[in-house]
Amino acid sequence: MAPSRLVRGLALGAATSATIVATVLVNAGVSQAATAQPCDIYASGGTPCVAAHSTTRALYAAYTGSLYQVKRASDSATLNIAPLSAGGVANAAAQDTFCAGTTCLITIIYDQSGHGNNLTQAPPGGFNGPDVNNYDNLAGAAAAPVTVGGQKAYGVFVSPGTGYRNNSTNGIATGDAAEGEYAVLDGSHYNGDCCFDYGNAETSSTDTGNGHMEAIYFGTSKGWGYGAGNGPWIMADLENGLFSGQNLGLNSADPSITSRFTTAVVKGTANLWAIRGGNAQSGSLSTYYSGARSTTSGYNPMHKEGAIILGIGGDNSNGSAGTFYEGVMTSGYPSDATENAVQANITAAAYATTSLTSGPAVTVGSSVSLRATTACCTTRYIAHSGSTVNTQVVSSSSTATLKGQATFVVRAGLANSSCVSFESKDTSGSYLRHSGFQLWLNANDGSSLFAQDATFCPQAGKNGQGNTFQSYNYPTRDIRHYNNIAYVASNGGVHTFDAANLWSDDVSWVVTTGWS
Repeated sequence: MAPSRLVRGLALGAATSATIVATVLVNAGVSQAATAQPCDIYASGGTPCVAAHSTTRALYAAYTGSLYQVKRASDSATLNIAPLSAGGVANAAAQDTFCAGTTCLITIIYDQSGHGNNLTQAPPGGFNGPDVNNYDNLAGAAAAPVTVGGQKAYGVFVSPGTGYRNNSTNGIATGDAAEGEYAVLDGSHYNGDCCFDYGNAETSSTDTGNGHMEAIYFGTSKGWGYGAGNGPWIMADLENGLFSGQNLGLNSADPSITSRFTTAVVKGTANLWAIRGGNAQSGSLSTYYSGARSTTSGYNPMHKEGAIILGIGGDNSNGSAGTFYEGVMTSGYPSDATENAVQANITAAAYATTSLTSGPAVTVGSSVSLRATTACCTTRYIAHSGSTVNTQVVSSSSTATLKGQATFVVRAGLANSSCVSFESKDTSGSYLRHSGFQLWLNANDGSSLFAQDATFCPQAGKNGQGNTFQSYNYPTRDIRHYNNIAYVASNGGVHTFDAANLWSDDVSWVVTTGWS
């Protein structure tokens, strides 16, 4: 989607569709698919998958290959993550072992369909200019933990600036050819910027005109089309327009999404397309739009190009946020009955939330101080002076003013109550938050962005001491001290304060009783 610059062979009958589902069994810690998985169901409906992506589970009952690849920051080594068994859930334990004490990024999301349509780091596009260095960021491998059938797995957490793409695909619909798409998404993670998409896009990473895309969009953008309520909505990114119905503007039949796990469906063929959706944990799919193409020039016939995008728009518009767990693209226009069977499979897979935190408990309501663990700096604590946040040497003989500046009250996370926020003890209503990747103390303005910037998820300390505090909305970044200034830093990233040297020490903090 290009922003307007306002914002950056077997027919399945209804009676049989509910019975053609996959059941995930848990047996001695190994998940096994008993029958058909989503792509088996699509194939049975005569609309086989030509791309199948998931970091959480296999999408074919017989699939045993790699689901995704992770790369760790400490030595740049990579590891492919496969399902625990044929058709099963990802081997998250292998990732956890490989990435222990450091961080990992998701470098490849493998195509399970056999067409080789893997997703990798998105290259620069029309949105961010011709600079060949402007590749999108990669997602943190441990940023979106869930369970599937009771087994731990990880989704793809997309922060603004993160994106995946394949501009040279095989078997993906082009022109006005028929296709279907579904994705399982986090219904609580979104924003209004352009464009959290999964699906068909331009092969040039540029906006080549109306009708050159056909992708699932999820978010709260109202720049083109929108649905009922305040969103988020499932819409279709058809290029130069996010469509909730036949034409741009309001489609009151397209509801705001309230489910934590959401199934989103977009499909299109000659002068016919549809949006469908449902709760990925229970229930059936609903149809939000099904009918003719837009009356605006360029959308009938369509001009699809066949690239695949995840987390970005067609021209690499990458201001969006969202979380992706699984999704496919098909050859042919799937029947509602086939999609209903896929939805039954998804709900049977039993997606569920799990803890975002680890390490020593950080108790909500307690007054704490955060002590550095790097050998140089074990007498230094996070403190503020006005809005500036750095580390200061604090001791029993320090002034009452400094002790107050180094003390924070732990609050339930403003953006996610599973995590925490730190309210200043001496400046009530002001919180530690990041902006420009530096830590500041600012008054809570009540905005969604502030809440996200001020929310941190405690993890076990990367050097084995205390806690590491992971940014909620940029989970590849942790609170770090560097030259005594406090940042949210990634391990070996592009900024000076991301330097790999001493990173695991600098991001590990001992939580002590507050000085004040």
